[in-house]
Amino acid sequence: MAKISKNTRNEIQETVYSFFTEECEVDAASLNEKTNILRDLGGDSLMFLELIEIFKKKYSLNIELKTIGKYVVKHPVETIGQLVDMTMLIIEHENNIVNLD
Repeated sequence: MAKISKNTRNEIQETVYSFFTEECEVDAASLNEKTNILRDLGGDSLMFLELIEIFKKKYSLNIELKTIGKYVVKHPVETIGQLVDMTMLIIEHENNIVNLD
């Protein structure tokens, strides 16, 4: 598990915004916590997997994609804010994320 600092959420948010700005060719100023990844950005599950891989490398995480999948089935992610929140949980709890409810 990676250590969470005061700046972790900001780092995650910056990475997510930068990712979607580049991948979806949108202006970063148009993004906010309530931006719907599928409807507003035309995002897809492959983008989600790419982001997870970025965070796995950045924070040296040891988490299986199937574990994240189990969590997302119970806690769907639709907005950028939800994605940032879930990423925080992944960093903090890794494979134990499925035990959170």
